[in-house]
Amino acid sequence: MSNKTEKLLALLDGQPVIPVLRIARAADAVPLARALARGGLKAIEITLRTDEALEAIRRVAGEVEEAIVGAGTILDARQFADAEKAGALFIVSPGITPGLLDAARDSVIPLLPGAITPGEIMAAREAGLDFLKFFPAEQAGGIAFLKALASPFAGMKFCPTGGVSEKNAGDYLGLPNVICVGGSWVAPEAMVEAGRWDDIEGLARKASLLRK
Repeated sequence: MSNKTEKLLALLDGQPVIPVLRIARAADAVPLARALARGGLKAIEITLRTDEALEAIRRVAGEVEEAIVGAGTILDARQFADAEKAGALFIVSPGITPGLLDAARDSVIPLLPGAITPGEIMAAREAGLDFLKFFPAEQAGGIAFLKALASPFAGMKFCPTGGVSEKNAGDYLGLPNVICVGGSWVAPEAMVEAGRWDDIEGLARKASLLRK
């Protein structure tokens, strides 16, 4: 297992569910991160899918000591650098490219790149990565596909994201090659917009117990 994989796993610290967050208002980032951390989900992924995402990462990194904030939907080396500068402690990408791999080699920040096909998984393996995002999980074949990967890719571990929900997360987590899952159900956008932090804390607490 690579040093950066070990670092990433230490950051996640056995957390079964990584909240995947699309934050439209940077002002929501700090109370949201605090609610999720109180519920037992300290590691969070803020996706670069809004204009406020980098500022949201910056605020969580600077104001929520208990949170471990990562940046998601990183598509290229420039976004990698921007997210690192904002304070992201880990980087998540939907895919894997030579540019992203180069950026990761030059950084102390661990990368969790997406890979689905055998070719992509082999490319990641050759780059020294053995922990990958499996995205979009449900659309790509889900649990059955991950089971099929276990034998030819022994030692490779995955974080399925995309179509993972409260209903099927436990099934994914029961697979030996799955370390954690990513999902947005622990922080529904309607709850975030309404500031229902106690409700989000409750969803996080329930998710944090999925593998215990």
